[in-house]
Amino acid sequence: MREAAAGLVRRSLVLATAGFVPGACTPPQAPGTVLYVASQKGDTRAVVEASGVLTQMAYKVEWSEFAAASPLLEALGSSAVDLGGVGDAPFLFAYAAGSKIKAVAALQSAGSGAAVALLVPRRSPIVAVADLKGRRVATGKGSVGHYLLLRAIERAGLGFDAVKVVFMAPGDCKAALERGAVDAWATWGPYIGLATLHGGDRILTDGRGLFSGFSFMAAGDRAISHKRPLLKDFITRLAQAYRWAKANPDLHAAVLSRETGLPFDVEADAIGRQDVRLVPVTRDLARLEASTLDLFRRAGVASVQPPIDAAFDPSFGAALA
Repeated sequence: MREAAAGLVRRSLVLATAGFVPGACTPPQAPGTVLYVASQKGDTRAVVEASGVLTQMAYKVEWSEFAAASPLLEALGSSAVDLGGVGDAPFLFAYAAGSKIKAVAALQSAGSGAAVALLVPRRSPIVAVADLKGRRVATGKGSVGHYLLLRAIERAGLGFDAVKVVFMAPGDCKAALERGAVDAWATWGPYIGLATLHGGDRILTDGRGLFSGFSFMAAGDRAISHKRPLLKDFITRLAQAYRWAKANPDLHAAVLSRETGLPFDVEADAIGRQDVRLVPVTRDLARLEASTLDLFRRAGVASVQPPIDAAFDPSFGAALA
Protein backbone atom coordinates (compact mmCIF):
# COMPACT_ATOMS: atom_id res chain seq x y z
CA MET A 1 0.00 0.00 0.00
CA ARG A 2 2.82 2.43 0.88
CA GLU A 3 4.58 1.71 -2.46
CA ALA A 4 1.33 2.34 -4.33
CA ALA A 5 0.82 5.58 -2.41
CA ALA A 6 4.35 6.72 -3.25
CA GLY A 7 3.66 6.10 -6.92
CA LEU A 8 0.49 8.13 -6.73
CA VAL A 9 2.41 10.96 -5.08
CA ARG A 10 4.94 11.09 -7.89
CA ARG A 11 2.20 11.07 -10.53
CA SER A 12 0.18 13.66 -8.64
CA LEU A 13 3.00 16.17 -8.63
CA VAL A 14 3.46 15.79 -12.39
CA LEU A 15 -0.28 16.02 -13.10
CA ALA A 16 -0.78 18.94 -10.75
CA THR A 17 1.98 20.98 -12.34
CA ALA A 18 0.83 20.18 -15.86
CA GLY A 19 -2.87 20.59 -15.16
CA PHE A 20 -2.97 24.08 -13.65
CA VAL A 21 -3.47 26.90 -16.14
CA PRO A 22 -3.08 30.35 -14.56
CA GLY A 23 -5.44 33.09 -15.58
CA ALA A 24 -8.41 32.68 -13.26
CA CYS A 25 -6.68 35.03 -10.84
CA THR A 26 -4.48 38.04 -11.42
CA PRO A 27 -1.45 38.18 -9.10
CA PRO A 28 -1.15 41.44 -7.18
CA GLN A 29 1.67 43.70 -8.32
CA ALA A 30 3.73 43.59 -5.15
CA PRO A 31 7.13 42.04 -5.98
CA GLY A 32 9.15 40.95 -2.98
CA THR A 33 6.18 40.84 -0.62
CA VAL A 34 5.75 37.74 1.51
CA LEU A 35 2.50 36.14 2.65
CA TYR A 36 3.01 34.05 5.78
CA VAL A 37 0.58 31.13 5.74
CA ALA A 38 0.01 28.74 8.63
CA SER A 39 -1.05 25.16 8.06
CA GLN A 40 -1.91 22.26 10.27
CA LYS A 41 0.04 19.17 9.26
CA GLY A 42 -1.49 17.68 6.14
CA ASP A 43 -3.96 20.53 5.65
CA THR A 44 -3.70 23.76 3.62
CA ARG A 45 -0.08 23.39 2.54
CA ALA A 46 -0.53 19.83 1.31
CA VAL A 47 -3.51 20.56 -0.94
CA VAL A 48 -2.01 23.79 -2.28
CA GLU A 49 1.36 22.28 -3.18
CA ALA A 50 -0.14 19.05 -4.55
CA SER A 51 -2.50 20.95 -6.86
CA GLY A 52 0.25 23.13 -8.29
CA VAL A 53 -1.68 26.40 -8.01
CA LEU A 54 1.21 28.52 -6.72
CA THR A 55 2.61 29.55 -10.11
CA GLN A 56 3.23 32.95 -11.77
CA MET A 57 3.03 34.84 -8.49
CA ALA A 58 4.29 38.34 -7.75
CA TYR A 59 4.76 37.49 -4.07
CA LYS A 60 6.25 34.69 -2.03
CA VAL A 61 4.46 32.28 0.29
CA GLU A 62 6.28 31.18 3.43
CA TRP A 63 4.76 28.31 5.39
CA SER A 64 4.60 27.55 9.10
CA GLU A 65 3.22 24.20 10.24
CA PHE A 66 1.38 23.49 13.48
CA ALA A 67 0.19 20.30 15.15
CA ALA A 68 -3.21 21.74 16.10
CA ALA A 69 -5.43 24.80 15.78
CA SER A 70 -4.64 26.37 19.16
CA PRO A 71 -0.97 27.25 18.53
CA LEU A 72 -1.82 28.26 14.95
CA LEU A 73 -4.39 30.73 16.24
CA GLU A 74 -1.91 32.12 18.77
CA ALA A 75 0.52 32.81 15.92
CA LEU A 76 -2.27 34.36 13.85
CA GLY A 77 -3.44 36.62 16.65
CA SER A 78 0.08 37.86 17.32
CA SER A 79 0.69 38.60 13.58
CA ALA A 80 3.46 36.01 13.43
CA VAL A 81 1.55 34.60 10.43
CA ASP A 82 -1.00 36.22 8.12
CA LEU A 83 -3.46 33.47 7.21
CA GLY A 84 -4.36 29.96 8.34
CA GLY A 85 -7.09 27.31 8.23
CA VAL A 86 -8.87 26.27 11.45
CA GLY A 87 -12.15 24.67 12.54
CA ASP A 88 -15.05 26.91 13.44
CA ALA A 89 -14.99 26.02 17.14
CA PRO A 90 -11.31 26.90 17.81
CA PHE A 91 -11.63 30.01 15.64
CA LEU A 92 -14.61 31.30 17.62
CA PHE A 93 -13.02 30.27 20.92
CA ALA A 94 -9.94 32.37 20.08
CA TYR A 95 -12.09 35.26 18.85
CA ALA A 96 -14.08 35.26 22.10
CA ALA A 97 -10.78 35.39 24.01
CA GLY A 98 -9.93 38.67 22.25
CA SER A 99 -7.72 37.49 19.38
CA LYS A 100 -7.46 40.08 16.58
CA ILE A 101 -8.56 37.78 13.77
CA LYS A 102 -11.36 37.46 11.22
CA ALA A 103 -12.69 34.70 9.00
CA VAL A 104 -12.12 35.71 5.38
CA ALA A 105 -13.35 32.50 3.68
CA ALA A 106 -15.19 29.38 4.78
CA LEU A 107 -14.41 25.73 4.12
CA GLN A 108 -17.70 23.87 3.80
CA SER A 109 -17.69 20.11 4.27
CA ALA A 110 -20.32 18.00 2.56
CA GLY A 111 -19.62 15.25 5.09
CA SER A 112 -22.33 16.63 7.43
CA GLY A 113 -20.18 16.36 10.54
CA ALA A 114 -18.65 12.92 9.95
CA ALA A 115 -15.18 14.47 10.16
CA VAL A 116 -15.45 14.79 13.96
CA ALA A 117 -16.17 11.87 16.30
CA LEU A 118 -16.23 10.57 19.85
CA LEU A 119 -14.11 7.41 20.07
CA VAL A 120 -13.97 4.64 22.67
CA PRO A 121 -11.94 1.41 22.82
CA ARG A 122 -13.59 -1.42 20.91
CA ARG A 123 -14.32 -3.47 24.05
CA SER A 124 -15.40 -0.50 26.17
CA PRO A 125 -18.69 -0.96 28.08
CA ILE A 126 -19.68 2.53 26.88
CA VAL A 127 -22.35 2.11 24.21
CA ALA A 128 -24.19 5.46 24.40
CA VAL A 129 -23.17 9.04 25.09
CA ALA A 130 -25.13 8.94 28.36
CA ASP A 131 -22.70 6.24 29.54
CA LEU A 132 -19.97 8.90 29.63
CA LYS A 133 -21.36 10.25 32.90
CA GLY A 134 -18.56 10.33 35.43
CA ARG A 135 -16.01 9.28 32.78
CA ARG A 136 -12.85 10.98 31.55
CA VAL A 137 -12.83 12.25 27.95
CA ALA A 138 -9.71 13.61 26.23
CA THR A 139 -9.76 16.41 23.65
CA GLY A 140 -8.16 19.77 22.83
CA LYS A 141 -9.54 22.82 24.61
CA GLY A 142 -11.68 24.89 22.26
CA SER A 143 -11.23 22.35 19.47
CA VAL A 144 -13.88 20.90 17.18
CA GLY A 145 -13.62 17.76 19.29
CA HIS A 146 -14.39 19.79 22.42
CA TYR A 147 -17.41 21.32 20.69
CA LEU A 148 -18.68 17.90 19.61
CA LEU A 149 -18.33 16.57 23.16
CA LEU A 150 -20.33 19.46 24.62
CA ARG A 151 -23.06 19.13 21.99
CA ALA A 152 -23.26 15.35 22.40
CA ILE A 153 -23.56 15.33 26.19
CA GLU A 154 -26.11 18.15 26.04
CA ARG A 155 -28.24 16.17 23.58
CA ALA A 156 -27.93 13.11 25.85
CA GLY A 157 -29.46 15.11 28.70
CA LEU A 158 -26.27 15.36 30.74
CA GLY A 159 -25.00 18.50 32.41
CA PHE A 160 -21.73 19.96 31.17
CA ASP A 161 -20.08 18.94 34.45
CA ALA A 162 -21.21 15.31 34.15
CA VAL A 163 -18.07 14.42 32.20
CA LYS A 164 -14.47 15.04 33.25
CA VAL A 165 -12.81 16.71 30.26
CA VAL A 166 -9.05 16.22 30.05
CA PHE A 167 -7.34 18.67 27.69
CA MET A 168 -4.41 17.24 25.72
CA ALA A 169 -2.68 17.47 22.36
CA PRO A 170 -3.99 14.93 19.80
CA GLY A 171 -1.02 12.58 20.08
CA ASP A 172 -1.31 12.55 23.88
CA CYS A 173 -5.05 11.90 23.63
CA LYS A 174 -4.42 8.81 21.51
CA ALA A 175 -1.81 7.48 23.93
CA ALA A 176 -4.05 8.16 26.94
CA LEU A 177 -6.93 6.23 25.37
CA GLU A 178 -4.66 3.30 24.52
CA ARG A 179 -3.37 2.94 28.08
CA GLY A 180 -6.77 3.46 29.70
CA ALA A 181 -5.99 6.82 31.28
CA VAL A 182 -9.16 8.21 29.67
CA ASP A 183 -12.38 6.50 28.66
CA ALA A 184 -13.08 8.33 25.39
CA TRP A 185 -11.50 10.72 22.91
CA ALA A 186 -13.23 13.53 20.97
CA THR A 187 -11.23 14.10 17.80
CA TRP A 188 -11.29 14.89 14.08
CA GLY A 189 -9.90 14.25 10.61
CA PRO A 190 -7.28 11.55 10.09
CA TYR A 191 -7.14 10.74 13.81
CA ILE A 192 -10.52 9.05 13.38
CA GLY A 193 -9.25 6.72 10.67
CA LEU A 194 -6.00 6.08 12.54
CA ALA A 195 -7.94 5.02 15.63
CA THR A 196 -10.63 2.96 13.90
CA LEU A 197 -8.71 1.41 11.01
CA HIS A 198 -5.43 0.76 12.80
CA GLY A 199 -6.08 1.22 16.53
CA GLY A 200 -9.08 -1.02 17.13
CA ASP A 201 -11.26 1.80 18.48
CA ARG A 202 -14.89 2.44 17.56
CA ILE A 203 -17.01 5.51 16.97
CA LEU A 204 -19.48 6.20 19.78
CA THR A 205 -21.04 9.08 17.85
CA ASP A 206 -19.95 11.56 15.22
CA GLY A 207 -20.88 15.13 14.39
CA ARG A 208 -23.79 14.43 12.04
CA GLY A 209 -26.70 16.47 13.28
CA LEU A 210 -24.44 18.19 15.81
CA PHE A 211 -21.78 19.95 13.79
CA SER A 212 -22.07 22.74 11.22
CA GLY A 213 -19.46 21.28 8.88
CA PHE A 214 -17.70 24.64 8.49
CA SER A 215 -14.13 25.64 9.12
CA PHE A 216 -12.45 28.90 8.20
CA MET A 217 -9.50 30.54 6.57
CA ALA A 218 -8.72 33.17 9.20
CA ALA A 219 -6.50 36.22 8.80
CA GLY A 220 -5.04 38.60 11.34
CA ASP A 221 -6.38 42.14 11.40
CA ARG A 222 -2.96 43.50 10.45
CA ALA A 223 -2.72 41.23 7.40
CA ILE A 224 -6.22 42.28 6.29
CA SER A 225 -5.14 45.93 6.48
CA HIS A 226 -1.70 45.57 4.87
CA LYS A 227 -1.87 42.52 2.58
CA ARG A 228 -5.40 42.46 1.20
CA PRO A 229 -4.40 41.89 -2.47
CA LEU A 230 -2.18 38.97 -1.46
CA LEU A 231 -4.90 37.44 0.68
CA LYS A 232 -7.43 37.70 -2.15
CA ASP A 233 -5.07 36.11 -4.64
CA PHE A 234 -4.14 33.26 -2.30
CA ILE A 235 -7.80 32.55 -1.46
CA THR A 236 -8.60 32.33 -5.18
CA ARG A 237 -5.78 29.84 -5.69
CA LEU A 238 -6.85 27.86 -2.62
CA ALA A 239 -10.36 27.48 -4.06
CA GLN A 240 -8.78 26.06 -7.22
CA ALA A 241 -6.71 23.68 -5.08
CA TYR A 242 -9.79 22.25 -3.38
CA ARG A 243 -11.51 21.79 -6.73
CA TRP A 244 -8.46 19.82 -7.86
CA ALA A 245 -8.60 17.75 -4.65
CA LYS A 246 -12.27 16.90 -5.20
CA ALA A 247 -11.51 15.73 -8.73
CA ASN A 248 -8.44 13.72 -7.62
CA PRO A 249 -9.21 12.13 -4.22
CA ASP A 250 -6.71 9.27 -4.54
CA LEU A 251 -3.90 11.61 -5.59
CA HIS A 252 -4.81 13.96 -2.76
CA ALA A 253 -4.76 11.09 -0.24
CA ALA A 254 -1.38 9.97 -1.52
CA VAL A 255 0.09 13.45 -1.10
CA LEU A 256 -1.37 13.70 2.41
CA SER A 257 0.08 10.30 3.29
CA ARG A 258 3.53 11.44 2.22
CA GLU A 259 3.12 14.74 4.09
CA THR A 260 1.87 13.31 7.39
CA GLY A 261 3.46 9.86 7.39
CA LEU A 262 0.02 8.34 8.02
CA PRO A 263 -1.15 5.30 6.02
CA PHE A 264 -2.86 5.93 2.71
CA ASP A 265 -6.15 4.37 3.88
CA VAL A 266 -6.26 6.73 6.88
CA GLU A 267 -5.94 9.81 4.69
CA ALA A 268 -8.44 8.43 2.16
CA ASP A 269 -10.88 7.88 5.03
CA ALA A 270 -10.40 11.48 6.22
CA ILE A 271 -10.97 12.87 2.72
CA GLY A 272 -14.14 10.81 2.36
CA ARG A 273 -15.48 12.29 5.59
CA GLN A 274 -14.97 15.90 4.47
CA ASP A 275 -15.44 16.69 0.74
CA VAL A 276 -14.42 20.33 1.22
CA ARG A 277 -15.06 23.38 -0.95
CA LEU A 278 -14.13 27.01 -0.30
CA VAL A 279 -17.06 29.45 -0.05
CA PRO A 280 -17.49 33.10 0.97
CA VAL A 281 -18.32 34.05 4.53
CA THR A 282 -21.70 35.72 4.83
CA ARG A 283 -23.85 37.37 7.47
CA ASP A 284 -26.12 34.31 7.43
CA LEU A 285 -23.11 32.11 8.20
CA ALA A 286 -22.16 34.42 11.05
CA ARG A 287 -25.59 33.99 12.59
CA LEU A 288 -25.33 30.22 12.22
CA GLU A 289 -21.97 30.21 13.97
CA ALA A 290 -23.31 32.28 16.86
CA SER A 291 -24.71 29.05 18.33
CA THR A 292 -21.20 27.56 18.46
CA LEU A 293 -19.91 30.47 20.48
CA ASP A 294 -23.00 30.39 22.70
CA LEU A 295 -22.36 26.73 23.53
CA PHE A 296 -18.86 27.50 24.79
CA ARG A 297 -20.28 30.36 26.85
CA ARG A 298 -23.02 28.24 28.39
CA ALA A 299 -20.50 25.51 29.19
CA GLY A 300 -18.36 28.05 31.03
CA VAL A 301 -15.45 27.62 28.63
CA ALA A 302 -15.75 31.10 27.09
CA SER A 303 -16.51 33.85 29.58
CA VAL A 304 -17.89 36.39 27.08
CA GLN A 305 -19.79 36.37 23.81
CA PRO A 306 -18.70 39.39 21.75
CA PRO A 307 -20.71 40.49 18.68
CA ILE A 308 -20.40 37.64 16.21
CA ASP A 309 -20.52 39.76 13.03
CA ALA A 310 -17.17 41.31 13.91
CA ALA A 311 -15.53 37.89 13.55
CA PHE A 312 -16.32 37.67 9.81
CA ASP A 313 -15.12 39.73 6.86
CA PRO A 314 -17.35 39.10 3.82
CA SER A 315 -15.38 41.53 1.63
CA PHE A 316 -13.23 38.67 0.28
CA GLY A 317 -16.23 36.93 -1.26
CA ALA A 318 -15.53 38.31 -4.72
CA ALA A 319 -12.27 36.33 -4.78
CA LEU A 320 -14.37 33.15 -4.75
CA ALA A 321 -16.88 34.17 -7.43
